[in-house]
Amino acid sequence: MSKTRPTNESDAVRIFDAETMQRALRRIAHEIIERNRDLSALVLVGIPARGVELARRIATDIEAIEKVNVATGVIDVSMHRDDIGTRAALPVVKVSQLPLPLDRRTVVIVDDVLFTGRTCRAAMDAISSFGRPACIQLAALVDRGHRELPIRPDFVGKNLPTARAERVRVRLENIDHEPDGVWLLKPEKNE
Repeated sequence: MSKTRPTNESDAVRIFDAETMQRALRRIAHEIIERNRDLSALVLVGIPARGVELARRIATDIEAIEKVNVATGVIDVSMHRDDIGTRAALPVVKVSQLPLPLDRRTVVIVDDVLFTGRTCRAAMDAISSFGRPACIQLAALVDRGHRELPIRPDFVGKNLPTARAERVRVRLENIDHEPDGVWLLKPEKNE
């Protein structure tokens, strides 16, 4: 297994290593603290799979900085996606786990890569089926642009302008069994 690029990716450029990723997540934690006065009303909700782990890491950073417990949760977007009928395979539905009630709470949706904005829209739809938060914010480790919906992140680890054909690959050691990192994958020459 390569320490510098994802497995089976020959034309990858490393954007974040583990240390840089941790610094970005810590900066996001500080920004969330600055923007939200009542941290006891805060809920960090991750989109499976990597968003869940990133939400947990950000919550741990906030707890270390402010000495306050931060609620975390999981929001599955599978059945709220607008491309469900156009995909070759049906999505695998995961269980949403949210600290309820959400009313009068600030929910921060956490995802690894923000691209078109459609996954975030699906997450907002899914959250609304559990209640009406006072506020919904968005945190993304990487914002690669190419929005198809009017969605903007509130907290970003890195803005990474990409070509539409390029891909961004996030790897987290405890999920992917590869070192933490973010890679930009160039399209194959024959694509």
